[in-house]
Amino acid sequence: MILSCNNIKKSYGVDTILEDISFIINEKEKVAIVGVNGAGKSTLFKIITGEISCDSGTVIIPKDIKIGYFAQNLQIDSEKTIYNELLTVFDDIISIEAEMSKTEALMSITKGSELDSLMKRYSYLSSELEKNNGYEYKSRIRGIINGLGFTSQEADLPINHLSGGQKTRVALGKLLLSSPDILLLDEPTNHLDLDSIRWLEDFIRNYKNTVIIITHDRYFIDKTTTKIIEIENKKATIYNGSYSFYANQKAIKRQIELNHYISQQKEIKHQEEVIWKLRSFNREKSIKRAESREKALNKMEILKKPENLPDKIRISLKPKVESGYDVLSVINLKKDFDDKQLFKNISFEIKKGDKVALIGPNGVGKTTLIKIILNKLEQTDGKIKFGANINIGYYDQEHQGISNDKTIFNEISDSFPKLTNLEIRNTLASFVFTGDDVNKEIKSLSGGEKGRVALSKIMLSNANFLILDEPTNHLDINSKEILEEALRNYEGTCLYISHDRYFINNTALKIIELSFDKAIVYEGNYDYYMMKKFSEKKENIITEKLPETDSETKISWQKQKEELAMKRKIENKIKKIEGNIEETETEISRLDKLLETKEVYTDAQKSKEIFDQKSKLEKILTELYNEWENLSL
Repeated sequence: MILSCNNIKKSYGVDTILEDISFIINEKEKVAIVGVNGAGKSTLFKIITGEISCDSGTVIIPKDIKIGYFAQNLQIDSEKTIYNELLTVFDDIISIEAEMSKTEALMSITKGSELDSLMKRYSYLSSELEKNNGYEYKSRIRGIINGLGFTSQEADLPINHLSGGQKTRVALGKLLLSSPDILLLDEPTNHLDLDSIRWLEDFIRNYKNTVIIITHDRYFIDKTTTKIIEIENKKATIYNGSYSFYANQKAIKRQIELNHYISQQKEIKHQEEVIWKLRSFNREKSIKRAESREKALNKMEILKKPENLPDKIRISLKPKVESGYDVLSVINLKKDFDDKQLFKNISFEIKKGDKVALIGPNGVGKTTLIKIILNKLEQTDGKIKFGANINIGYYDQEHQGISNDKTIFNEISDSFPKLTNLEIRNTLASFVFTGDDVNKEIKSLSGGEKGRVALSKIMLSNANFLILDEPTNHLDINSKEILEEALRNYEGTCLYISHDRYFINNTALKIIELSFDKAIVYEGNYDYYMMKKFSEKKENIITEKLPETDSETKISWQKQKEELAMKRKIENKIKKIEGNIEETETEISRLDKLLETKEVYTDAQKSKEIFDQKSKLEKILTELYNEWENLSL
């Protein structure tokens, strides 16, 4: 055990944020803390670090354990360059190096017992340097700089000349280099592009100590963690497994709890009716029987009603006017800014019904390309062609299409004057703005709430081609899932920029990878894109090999023969696993149906047995999928 939280409670005034939060985290575990915005995740981190105190409960951390905390939008102000700022992490090692250098110089001019003393000191310093990995700190710094998306030239930039996002990346880099025993990361993927996020995933997976992460990036959670702590309705629930496992288990658990509660409520109502009827007979026998039933009812352990899920966005996106089959053609597009080229040779097509994710490194021009398509910027060269009956609905991450000076209701009524008050209220209710909420001023809303207002305007428009710039920013996981479902069911066309790989994986039918001199189209979701990238990398390695000699050719032929045999073996194993997957999924489906039958959900013991069986099968299924994926790669 490296961290234990016991019965943590925290309130601000009359608002209780956390209540009865208890969990244990072991050494080297990789853990994600999930929950809706405002659930108290960051508050819990601050309690763990001692930045704030809890009202009651205890946090137990063994003595001498070093905690590293990366808060949201943490930044560094410094006159130093990026490289030199990261170098400060190793001040102790640099001091040892300096003393070793000084000792070496003295050793060359010293004799006798003083030399022996200097040699012992040098030996000790050398040992300390080795113990603290002092011979590799410079390469570690270069790895961090490269991994977090800085070029070798940018490493010499003064930090005070950087953007806020770049300063945040430097702060993250310093923390990672310091290698604390417990690494607390609050939204670490903000300000990182996809390449840097993938690098951070590898870093965390290989990190030798404990990591606890708060993030809405579900793909990142799946790739890095093996335990989920969910904070919901002020309490903590622990799930041992990936995010996908947690999502399945949570749904099953909630349904069983709800079935048990509904069943018991029906039974209580039935018993109360029988008691009332027996008493109405007003005979000694009937009254005694009524009293007997009443006693039994009073002894019954009443189940609490399962607490509702936090409100979700309920979106229905359907275009009122259908577009033609050809939606958008981008032909040899080029964009320069003040004689500096941003991108060139960008060509692709989007057809009706396409759900397209536009991805690429930060600074490659994704948002600029969107603005050119929207005619908000002019291209340097190339053409943009739209098909017939194209009506665009645009969602930008700054929510520039909504006015801060208006109320939510007025923003909608002014934009769509033909709508009745009832139609406006119904629309806003579908975005979880009910009652007096509709009279809130937009300037007082959170980023997520402003996003919901912007999305409601898109829904009411005649748009059949949605263009979305980072639509999942500021949305919690529940809201993301609802938006994903809406886009999957959307009958129009969609082009969006997103760094959320889980969102891309669940919604995209096509991926356009933008670089400075081309756009490559991949017909599939994010997993397909990664598979193709992996294949391309392997092909490039093969084509770059030098010509072989005759003896090398013989060895190569033998190797190919062995690889072919191994390939057949793997293919047979894949086939067997696919059969096992099918059998396991069939059995899970059967148990699902059983859990829905009255005979089972009215019997708590039987429900538990079947739920436990299903939980085991879900674990087995996850392992089978992991094995299948590894073998397929």
